[in-house]
Amino acid sequence: MSVLKKFVGQTAIYGLSNIATRILNFFLTPLYTKIYSQSVYGIFTTLYSWASIINAILAFGMETTYFRFLGKEKDKDKVYSNSFWGVTAVAIAFLLLGLSSSQYIANWLQSEGSTVNYLPFVRYFIWILAIDAICVIPFAKLRADDKATRYALVKVVNILTFIGLNLFFIFIVPILLKKQLPGYQLFVSLETNWVGYVFLANLIASILTFLLLLPEIIKVRFSFSTELLSTMLSYSWPILIANLSFIINENLDKILLDRYLSAKEVGIYGACCKLSIFMNIFIQAFRLGAEPFFFSHAKNANAPKTYATIMHYFIIVVCLINVGLMANIDILKHFIGSKFWVGLSVVPILLFAYVCLGIYMNLSVWYKLSDQTKYGLYISAVGAFLTIVLNVLFIPKFSYMASAWTSLIAYLSMMILSYILGQKNYPIPYQLKEALIYIALSVLVVVVLQLGFHNNIFIGNLLVILFIGFVVMREKDNFRRLIKA
Repeated sequence: MSVLKKFVGQTAIYGLSNIATRILNFFLTPLYTKIYSQSVYGIFTTLYSWASIINAILAFGMETTYFRFLGKEKDKDKVYSNSFWGVTAVAIAFLLLGLSSSQYIANWLQSEGSTVNYLPFVRYFIWILAIDAICVIPFAKLRADDKATRYALVKVVNILTFIGLNLFFIFIVPILLKKQLPGYQLFVSLETNWVGYVFLANLIASILTFLLLLPEIIKVRFSFSTELLSTMLSYSWPILIANLSFIINENLDKILLDRYLSAKEVGIYGACCKLSIFMNIFIQAFRLGAEPFFFSHAKNANAPKTYATIMHYFIIVVCLINVGLMANIDILKHFIGSKFWVGLSVVPILLFAYVCLGIYMNLSVWYKLSDQTKYGLYISAVGAFLTIVLNVLFIPKFSYMASAWTSLIAYLSMMILSYILGQKNYPIPYQLKEALIYIALSVLVVVVLQLGFHNNIFIGNLLVILFIGFVVMREKDNFRRLIKA
């Protein structure tokens, strides 16, 4: 089997599991946006934005570090144990500190004039974040051991549990209360359609995930090497800052919208962001398969050429997804409540922002493989700086449109900066001209579709077919070579 076919096979398994879990989760969006007001959905969006930032801190960049040191150290179990205990120690410290400060955090999060009690939400999230952090390295071990099927199974069980409990709390609990059926006393003090049910469902799903990962967790040795951990931390802390900067780019706009404007604006923007999920699904599936592959293939003499080929087809796929989603936006918009459609103008901007983000994530291989993670820190810091400054300056005047354009500017800047620095420090023969052609054409198709045809679904899908035909004609010789490989 060729290297590329192996890569595609591994990525497909992670991709299918990621697609399944994300799409299943996505189908909760119509439910949330129907039963919750824009302001309540804004609470949901804001809290999950904070959770994403804290998740990056608790993981401490150790997932990527674990993959890197598996290729450098002979004692794989030693690397696993040190990675696990390092993350777990931080998670436990966070749990104890967070629970003791939960009332203060709830008061700080609560908007002025709001009557919503944030305290139970905060406590649920503290437990969720600590448990999820402890599961990071066991999940990484499954990926490193090529146990993609088991990885996928645990992820799918997690999301099915989360969805099932959401449906139970939203539909069954009101019936229990109304008819006073057995067990209704457990929910009598809580309101119908309480947003806290979503967070409680998440907590239960996280606990179940931890239990499913116990076979990996019990393999952890109780040995601990201060020297190895110190070396790993010196590699991981720039990744932590880079990951944190990336998460800030993704979520700070929602937090600032809540601070500068209202939960209603956050709710509208957060719901419309959900329509970009299919682009995010592919990018995350790619990352799950690509990261361990890139590290394991690094010593191969043809590695740079392989990375360039992967990038070439990655760009083709994300451009096709971009065009395909915008061609069918009039269908996709029905996955959120009609009261949120006022924000649909952010979708094409965000989709192209995620194209840039995906390319940047692919480009980031150079500083990870060359142990120059400090450059990841610098690049992400630039993105975070742009995100903070532009949002603070323009949200008060342009609301969530400022947030969408800021995301695009930040990710585009990071992509360009990473390419320039990468070619100087770890040259990879990317097909720059071809990449620019596909990116420019996809943007042109979206602009023409929006401004010239007002997102007409029939013309949009005709343009998609023409785009695919252009790709096939241009790539037919490459496709033949790949099939024969």
